Amino acid sequence: MDMTEPQVWTLIGVFTAIMLGGMTLMTTLLTKTIEARFDGLRGEMTGLRGEMNARFDSVNFRLEKIEHTVDRLDDEVSGLAKRVWGS
Repeated sequence: MDMTEPQVWTLIGVFTAIMLGGMTLMTTLLTKTIEARFDGLRGEMTGLRGEMNARFDSVNFRLEKIEHTVDRLDDEVSGLAKRVWGS
């Protein structure tokens, strides 16, 4: 089967159009998929940040409570020391 030169060029053009269209479609789909994954990751990081802040606040509250208790004990020990040893 012999093909003329215009037929060959037509086939080359059709093949090129199909390949470029396929590559464009795949690139677009891949880009949308990656963006969706990043958006999901961003949401998880926001939730994690909130959870970590809550835990840090809890630890800070406990440390402040301990600090207050230590200060009170220090005052009581100083009072006892003054009573026992004078001055």
